[in-house]
Amino acid sequence: MYLDSAKKKEIFAKYGKSNTDTGSSEAQIALFSYRISHLTEHLKSNKKDYSTERALKILVGKRRRLLDYLIDTDIERYRSIIKELGIRK
Repeated sequence: MYLDSAKKKEIFAKYGKSNTDTGSSEAQIALFSYRISHLTEHLKSNKKDYSTERALKILVGKRRRLLDYLIDTDIERYRSIIKELGIRK
């Protein structure tokens, strides 16, 4: 599987406050970004996989809502996370 618990802990340790910090917005956005990149690569070779395309759109929407939340609460955290992950607005 492409996303095991070790990979999740690595993402949470890098972007969260600790490796067990799974609830912070930055950690969730980083996890969603990793999953989005994986699904995007899958869809490049499987163009007619519409259920995966729908899942990708849902993930992008979830990440967008979290980013909007960060804009409202703390603009500096928002700027730092989009710079680290290379997300464009």
